[in-house]
Amino acid sequence: MSDYSIVKFLHVSGAIGYFVALGTLLFGLAALRRARRVEHVRVLADLIRRLTPLFNISILLLLAAGLYMTFTVWSFQTGWIAVALVSLVIIVPVAAVTVQSRMRVIAQLASEAPDGPLPSELLARTHDPVFLTTPLTAMALLLGIVFLMTNKPTLSVAILVMALALILGLASGVLVARSTHTAVQDVATNAARASESGG
Repeated sequence: MSDYSIVKFLHVSGAIGYFVALGTLLFGLAALRRARRVEHVRVLADLIRRLTPLFNISILLLLAAGLYMTFTVWSFQTGWIAVALVSLVIIVPVAAVTVQSRMRVIAQLASEAPDGPLPSELLARTHDPVFLTTPLTAMALLLGIVFLMTNKPTLSVAILVMALALILGLASGVLVARSTHTAVQDVATNAARASESGG
């Protein structure tokens, strides 16, 4: 068993770990959008917060092993490797900052709000379309990177693949934004009706 085989195993393990964390994040965010009580939001926010170590360990393995293989076997002059690394370096911090900054606000609002139905501000925050758009786009881009790793295309094909992955991820975000707008309107309408009937 060579050093390359071990590093390759670590690289693939990092990719698997990141996909697992990303899938769990998407599940948690989808559940957050369906939450209608403050206590449910608190539980889901805590679940999402606990994913941070898995994300960090996975991306560390993915990048460290990938760079090792690039320096020892491949080269930064290889087109698909350059595209994959640049994409990964852009995806990870943008996705992390976008989601974590919004989750901190939601966790703070949920901790301050009393148990019961979601206040309007917290409801709007949990239905922020950027919330699902970011990890969906990251998932599409990561699948694009996996395609590059397994097929090792030319530079032009690699760029085309990542461009298509970006379009696919953003298009899914548009669909999320539309459903989010409708959902928030429905909840607001139901709340107004309940308030009128109660009054």
